[in-house]
Amino acid sequence: MKINSPRSLQRIVISLVVIGLIALALGGYFQPVNTLFQRLTVDIQTWFSNRYLALVDFLTVPRDVVSLRQRNAELEAEVAQLQTEVITLQQKVADVEILSALLEFARANPQYSYTGATVIGRDPSPFYRYVIVDVGSNNGILPGMPVVTNRGLVGRVDAVIAEAARVQLITDSASAVNVRLQASNTEAMLLGSVTGDLSLDMIPQDATVQPGDIILTSGLGGVYPPNLLVGQVVSVRKLEYELFQQASVQPNVDFSRLQFVLIITDFKPVDIAPLIPTPGP
Repeated sequence: MKINSPRSLQRIVISLVVIGLIALALGGYFQPVNTLFQRLTVDIQTWFSNRYLALVDFLTVPRDVVSLRQRNAELEAEVAQLQTEVITLQQKVADVEILSALLEFARANPQYSYTGATVIGRDPSPFYRYVIVDVGSNNGILPGMPVVTNRGLVGRVDAVIAEAARVQLITDSASAVNVRLQASNTEAMLLGSVTGDLSLDMIPQDATVQPGDIILTSGLGGVYPPNLLVGQVVSVRKLEYELFQQASVQPNVDFSRLQFVLIITDFKPVDIAPLIPTPGP
C-alpha cells in the first residue's frame, strides 16, 4: 500500500501515537504523571478557594464588626439596667429590714406611742449635729419629743414646722443627757462634742467603770424617759486629783447611716431648770 499524501501520513502517525498512549495508560505507565497532575489540580483549587474565602471575609467583616459593636452596646445597656435594678432591690430589702426592726422595737416597748419618720436632710455645718425628718406639727410632733431607733437613743426634736422637724442628735456639742451605768447603777452625764464624739462626765471617783459597760438613760432631768439604750464605755480616764472620772463612749446608733427613726409622742419633757438653785453672787 502506498501513501500518496502527507495528510494521510499525518493521520497514521497520530493514530499510532494515540494507540501507543492508550497502551501505555493501560499498562499503568502514566500513573505517576496522573498523580502529579491531580496534586497540582488540588493545590490550585485550594489556593483559589482560600483566596476567595479571604476576599469574602474582607468584604463582610466590616459589617460584622458594626453589628457586633451594636449588639455589645445593647448588652452593656442591659447589664447596667440590671445592675441598677439589683441595687434598688437591695436598698429596698435593707429598708424593709430596718423598718421591721423598728416595728419589733415598738412592739417590745408598748409603754410608749411612736410616730415613724424618715431622715430627709442633715445639717451641713461641721459644728452641729442635727437631722431633718419628714414629719412635723401636722403629725402631732412637738419640740422636746425623744427620738429613738431599734438600736437606741438618737436625740430629741429641737424645732418643728408643719411638714418637718429638726432633731438634735446626742452627739451634738450642745447635747447633755443624764445617764446611768447599768452594771454599777452609777449616774453620769453624757456629753456630745464638736467632733461628734461622746464622753461620760461627772462619774464619781469611787464608782467602778470598765470598758464594755452598758449606758442607759436615767430619766433624771425630765428630758428623756429612763432605760433607753445609749451605748457602751470604750475607755476610762481616772486621775486621783480630779473630782470625777471620765470615759469615752461608743454610741449604739450609727448616726452616719441614720435613715428611719421613731419619735416618742406620748412622753412630755419637763423643764426643771427653774427648780435648780443657782449659785449666789
